[in-house]
Order: sequence, then C-alpha cells, then structure tokens
Amino acid sequence: MKKIGIVTEETADLPLEMMKKLQISVVPVKLTWPELESLPGSNTFQKMRELEVKGIESFGKTSQPSPHDFLIKFKEQLTKFHNILCISLTSKLSGSYNSALIAKSMLSPEEQKKIFLFDSLSGSGGQALFILKAKRLMKKDKSIHDIFEELKQSVSKVHLYIMFKDSKWMAASGRVSPVITRVVQGMAKIGIRPVLTIKNGEFVMSGLRARAKDLSTTLYKQVAKDTEQVRQLGKRIQIAITHGDDIESAKRLRELIEKELENVEVAFTNIINNVVGAPAGPGTLAVAWHAIDD
Repeated sequence: MKKIGIVTEETADLPLEMMKKLQISVVPVKLTWPELESLPGSNTFQKMRELEVKGIESFGKTSQPSPHDFLIKFKEQLTKFHNILCISLTSKLSGSYNSALIAKSMLSPEEQKKIFLFDSLSGSGGQALFILKAKRLMKKDKSIHDIFEELKQSVSKVHLYIMFKDSKWMAASGRVSPVITRVVQGMAKIGIRPVLTIKNGEFVMSGLRARAKDLSTTLYKQVAKDTEQVRQLGKRIQIAITHGDDIESAKRLRELIEKELENVEVAFTNIINNVVGAPAGPGTLAVAWHAIDD
C-alpha cells in the first residue's frame, strides 16, 4: 500500500490526464442550470454564450459536494493509500471543506486518523499548485505531517489573479451589486478593468488596469511585476493558467510568460470549473503562481 493519496474537488482545475497520472481522486462539483441543458455547446461557457444570444435571462445555482461525495472518495483512496490528504477549495467561498470534515467524522476512529484536511484558501489554478507541491514533497519521502505543515506555511505564497471579460455574469450570480457592475462595465468600454486576487481565502480587488482590453497582456504584466524579485534571486516559479473557454487568450498568456520570463514553468493550461466559471463568465482568464522552494 502506498503512503499518501490525495482527494480534491474539480475546482482545482488540473487537467484530467494529470489527475489520472498523479492518482488523484476527484470529487465532482455541482451546477444546476436547467436552461442550459438543451443548448448546444461542449462546455458550460459555450452554452452560456448561446443563452446570451437567445436573450434568455437566467443564472444557475452552484452547490458544494455533499459529505457523502467526499466519503466515497475517502473510502476509495483508503483501499490504496495509508494516509489521505484532502486539499479543498477555500472555505470562505464554499462549504466543501465542511462537507469533507463531516465525511471524515463518518469514518471509524482509526480511519479518521488517516485523513488530513487542508483548506487551500484558494481555488482553480491556486488550488492546483498546492496539489503539485504536495506531490513534490511526497517524492522526497516527506511524512504526511510534514507535508501538511509545509502546505499551511505556503498559503500566503500562492497567488491567484482573475479577470472577467464581462462582469454581468458575476452580477447575475448575486455576488456583485448591480451598481458596481455598471461601473465596471463602463470602465471596460474604455479599456479599464479590475483585477481580482484572493486574500485570506476571499476574492478582493487587486487594482484597476488601464488599457486592459487584452486580458492576456494585462495578466502577463501582473505576473512579470510580482515575480521579478523572486526570479532575480534565481528561484523557480511555477504557474497555472485557467480560462473560461478562451483558448487563444490562455495560449497567448502562456507564450508571453515562457518567452519573456526566466526561471518559469507553466505547469498546465486548462478550462475553469463550473463553480468558479459560472459566475465569472465566458472569456474569463486567470493565472496562479508560486515560487518553488521545496
């Protein structure tokens, strides 16, 4: 039996092939949006665009996985691994962590000792970077206790930035007031857009960027500025890029980073999950980064 297995939600946005290769057990996320079911499209973002074309005004409801969803994954992984590390979406924006906590309590006392729950206080590419860090530490034969402690110490060192193509979806989700939405949309018309980041597990505004019609260039400049001092020290930077069905912008961002920045590794590019993606909307672009010091 192997030492440590990982459980996480789809919100980590790691590509499916990476999940399989790393033997990560994935808890599915939930989006209820009946109006999308009959619309064409291979993903939620394409269907949202169709919804907009048809002039249908509605918004889906997202919900965290149930304790039972986590319990199934815990039991599956316990047949293969001695200990389980569960890396969850930020508890400030989702009840996933609490569901995992309840699922752990449903196991036997001996099994509970083998389950370690880590609140990433992040999501999407940020959550994924914690998983990749944990895997690197496992290769060094670190104990589950040491890995857990190193992840906790890394919370403030994992950075995630996100930009919307159109903030109306966030307004429709009820997470941003209509007044703020109108202001943001008005600024977007003249090329000024907000950049959001995660602080203490919650999305907050990092700042406003002028001449920001090209999201990929704007986020590239953000990453270049933030990582400059770290890169000059010779440390490696690991990056994850996620997008709301905008492959070209994600590709452009990756090309800029890999061409212009030294000591940088783009771990993956992938589409954003439904829980984050539905309120963010089509065309959203996000980038997460941290310095590799393990």
